[in-house]
Amino acid sequence: MNRFILKNGRLVTFVILAILAWFVYRQFIVKGSPFLPFAIMTGVIWVIGTFVFLYIWPRMTYSAYKRALLQKAPGGPIPVNTFYAIPKLASASASDGSLLSTGTDSILYVNGWLELSDGPLVLHVPDFMGRYYSLQFTDPSTGTNFAYVGKRTTGTRAGDFLVSAPGWQGSVPQGMRLIASTNRSVMVVGRVFVENDGDMQAAYELAKQVQVIPFDA
Repeated sequence: MNRFILKNGRLVTFVILAILAWFVYRQFIVKGSPFLPFAIMTGVIWVIGTFVFLYIWPRMTYSAYKRALLQKAPGGPIPVNTFYAIPKLASASASDGSLLSTGTDSILYVNGWLELSDGPLVLHVPDFMGRYYSLQFTDPSTGTNFAYVGKRTTGTRAGDFLVSAPGWQGSVPQGMRLIASTNRSVMVVGRVFVENDGDMQAAYELAKQVQVIPFDA
């Protein structure tokens, strides 16, 4: 259902508006019903719907994303605090395409769900040697992207990053950069560019080297 809505947002919106227009026509033009009760009901539904959209829908959506990210890999279920590099190109147009696909056919995805309740994690990225890649850190309670690691923000050299929960007061080791999370749960979506079919294996080997380990203070 989420995938259908994301892919057909305009169609869904048109259908909803068409149904609403038909209802208004039937009630107030054909039947001549009073308008005030309808206006009050619409206002109540608007308030409730706004609350659901702002505070409940994001949590439901990212809960679905979490289930998708922790899907079974060839070796079994993917645990939290583990990155999984998908070994094939993702296409939004394919029937088995990833829910996170963005329409391009030249990206390998690296997915993971972090839980920081037990302490910070160390993110390691290899030397991508100028290749485009990006790791997007998202707060699942709000849908806000609060940090990026990748070519456009931190460069493509190998590096280590300390991912900490809100309120963490420890010291960052020399040579690491801090990523201060806004939530103890973090959704991470990574993207690695693949130039052509012959470049697939090299891109996949780099994607597999994106890893997280517990921080040993």
